[in-house]
Amino acid sequence: MDIQKFIEEVKGMTVLELNEFVKALEAEFGVSAAAPVAVAGAAAGAAAPAEEEKTEFNLVLKDFGANKIGVIKVVRELTGLGLADAKKMVESLGTIKENMPKADAEAAVAKLKEAGAVAEMQ
Repeated sequence: MDIQKFIEEVKGMTVLELNEFVKALEAEFGVSAAAPVAVAGAAAGAAAPAEEEKTEFNLVLKDFGANKIGVIKVVRELTGLGLADAKKMVESLGTIKENMPKADAEAAVAKLKEAGAVAEMQ
């Protein structure tokens, strides 16, 4: 397959399809698409450098609880997905939205919890 054609195919995918594609690539090649995290180690007795405050978070759905329909409605509102794609995303659990500002992520977690879901910011 031509690289440009492949790129065009990827551009045409929905968020849910891209998520499934990344998971398949990770499983096939034994890699992770997550950004590497640098581990900062301080020498004994030396002061550790101040950590930079994280400003962007991923919204992760851990469990949809007893009110799946309510959670699907919130996911549709947050992502702009159609009903079928939002339902698949809720049922598969995992990352709902990436690189959200802290305030937006906190509000989204609150909405999902209000609907009965278990969600967190990562």
